[in-house]
Amino acid sequence: MRWLSGSDHQVPLVVTQPARESGRGRHVTPTPVRVLTDELGLPCLEAENVNVPHIVARLRALEARVGLVIAFGQKLGPGVLGAFAGGCINLHASLLPKLRGAAPINWAIARGEEQTGCTVFRLVERMDAGPILSQLATPIGPDETAGELHDRLAELGVQVVRDSLALFERDAIPAGAPQDESQATYARKLVKADGVIHFDQTSVQVLRHIRAVTPWPGATTTFHAADGRWENVTILRARPAASPLTKGGSRGVLPGDLDDELHVVTTDTPIEIVEIKPSSGRAMPWKDYVNGRRVSPADRFAA
Repeated sequence: MRWLSGSDHQVPLVVTQPARESGRGRHVTPTPVRVLTDELGLPCLEAENVNVPHIVARLRALEARVGLVIAFGQKLGPGVLGAFAGGCINLHASLLPKLRGAAPINWAIARGEEQTGCTVFRLVERMDAGPILSQLATPIGPDETAGELHDRLAELGVQVVRDSLALFERDAIPAGAPQDESQATYARKLVKADGVIHFDQTSVQVLRHIRAVTPWPGATTTFHAADGRWENVTILRARPAASPLTKGGSRGVLPGDLDDELHVVTTDTPIEIVEIKPSSGRAMPWKDYVNGRRVSPADRFAA
């Protein structure tokens, strides 16, 4: 929005969700979009349902060339889609038709995609299925979390939006390129339970999962000490262990166990925790957690 407000494009109206209660005090908090429009001096409308007739009429009265939609959170009906001469276009954080849906960034990491990107496409009735106007790709870093990738794609998205809006200059209304339906995949919305780590997978799968759900819903598990102590924790960062599985004596080894190097056992090679956050404390390096909780190879993690 900062780029749009400083560009040659006119922004006659910004539509966002209404302010809602949040936090323990249930304070009414405006959306970040509303806060930014106030800062930039842009007109803003808070809409519980953008498809109601009086809002559709207001959008149509703007006589705007095109409606730009980014992470709006409401399905646009035919009235809104038809309120602009050039229709509505949407910025999506994947290389469509791959990863249509609500959580493309998370699932790109979880599924081991080597690259992702941003796509601007024409909105149609079917979800994320409209013709593509512009698209840019970027590799996914081997240690990149969903939060870090989100921030990088937000910057990339500015360029894709700029390229797409340029197609509407000189009264042009670009049709876009149809998506290849045979290549379509889907990225469903995450829920809190998706954060739970299951160590009965390969190390690659576990590490992808941790990155994919950081920062939300968070890669959660429970630390169980051999003396009966336990607490819920969130693993913020982990990496492949530098040494192979080490386990002294004849003890059995199960996924989630700690080996003699205090690495976590998976179904193949162990992983090393780098940063961890107890549910009732601050984030800390794994070494600090080990010292503070007196972690030993007899301890384990479990869902």
